[in-house]
Amino acid sequence: MILQAAFSASLIALEVPSGYVADVIGRKFTLIIGSAIGAVAFVLYATAYAFYEFLLVEILLGAGGSLISGADNALLYDTLLELEREEDYQKYAGRLGAVGNFSESIAAIIGGELALISLRTPLYVQAALTILTVPIALTLVEPKRHRIANRESSWRSILKIVRYALHGHAEIKWLIVYSSLVGLSTFVMVWFIQPSFQGVDLPLRYFGIAWAVLNFSVGLFSMMAYRIEGVLGRRWSLVSLIFLSSAAYLLLSHFHVLWALSILFVFNLVRGINGPVLTDYINRLVHSEIRATVLSVKNLVGRLMFVLIGPVIGWINDTYSLGAALFVSGVAFLFAGVLSLLCLYRNEVL
Repeated sequence: MILQAAFSASLIALEVPSGYVADVIGRKFTLIIGSAIGAVAFVLYATAYAFYEFLLVEILLGAGGSLISGADNALLYDTLLELEREEDYQKYAGRLGAVGNFSESIAAIIGGELALISLRTPLYVQAALTILTVPIALTLVEPKRHRIANRESSWRSILKIVRYALHGHAEIKWLIVYSSLVGLSTFVMVWFIQPSFQGVDLPLRYFGIAWAVLNFSVGLFSMMAYRIEGVLGRRWSLVSLIFLSSAAYLLLSHFHVLWALSILFVFNLVRGINGPVLTDYINRLVHSEIRATVLSVKNLVGRLMFVLIGPVIGWINDTYSLGAALFVSGVAFLFAGVLSLLCLYRNEVL
């Protein structure tokens, strides 16, 4: 959890400036640089041994991830905007998420087999694959965007956009807060999945397969996100997410048997819907020239939340038990989620 907090802290430091760079210089260039930094980081990851070496890698991964985060969604939305198909964003964002999760499902199975050779073998393969992202990023096409003439100084512009996202527009602000909170509720659980496997005595050889099945389900839910949102509608799509996630934490904290692992699919349902749907809600409210920066603000808020809560939840797990950590997480997310929903309702977002 400390290493992941360091990764998130790196993202926090660079998330908004990198989003601004993407808005000013271009999303394609930003994605190329972010991919290159990520490739270097994974090469170092494959050769790291000491804690501080892993710490450096996490900081580099955060830097690379911050350049990619926000710029990728902005590139997709502006491409659809240029094609006059922006109403299809949820569909394509869902497919994008699905491809990522299907890939991770396949990688989980292959990685488990590679680990039988040595625990470093998956890292060597990961480094090679990450290097390939650079030439792939070079093939992307930058859509036309309306650019702001006579921009102010960089930091002043960044602060103005941050102030706008978190204070100047109530609907954007509370959508960012709520989406970040929902994302945090599923992100924390990611780091408790393997301890959950251990807690129910799942044989080690099935870890990769179980992770593959779980990620495959996220991909399916991402592909169906726009359909689910169409059935539930805006209000119930928003309200249901944090309640589902909190309920899953509370159930897992009480049931420590093999069948309880099926509850993990609830988190994946929430993950599958949260990304495409809530990002789409925010995209509809943001102008093209500041979209990547605003989306970076959203990601920054979520990472800041993790830096604050991640190590605390990890400490509860180490000091007391996994069940206690899951219970505290469920109660905390439920309380914070209800407050966020009340703020959404008060500002007529719901």
